[in-house]
Amino acid sequence: MQNKITACLWFEKDLPQVVEYYKNIFKDNFRVVHLGDLGNGPGGEFQFGTVEIFGTRFDLLAAGPTFKFTEAVSFTINTEDQEETDYYWDSFVADGGAESQCGWCKDKYGLSWQVVPKKLTELSTSSDKEKRDYAMQQMFQMKKIIIKDLEK
Repeated sequence: MQNKITACLWFEKDLPQVVEYYKNIFKDNFRVVHLGDLGNGPGGEFQFGTVEIFGTRFDLLAAGPTFKFTEAVSFTINTEDQEETDYYWDSFVADGGAESQCGWCKDKYGLSWQVVPKKLTELSTSSDKEKRDYAMQQMFQMKKIIIKDLEK
């Protein structure tokens, strides 16, 4: 079934390479629905694809350098534990990605990700104000979230 709303991510070129990059990160949680050429446009050949990551559909377009990603749009990955947090963080910042603050990073294509351990969500929404404040103060000092440092 087609989603009512699907994000379209614009890449400069080499869509098969883009797809392979994300497939290597998301492994069994990644599925190619469609991948092909759209023909020539003003900037050359356009490539188009649709993928699913954790069941969410994304359209991918490779159509030249006209538009770039910004931090105004990001995707959040809610992780179970430090091992999973480390895996996604390290995968995104490797090979040309970049670290930012508070669990935010960019992958090598400039797409912004928030790698958020479920423990951070639990602590930052706690009814215990002291726990909540401590976790948030710690998070503001971090790049990659370190779960043990969030807890008193």
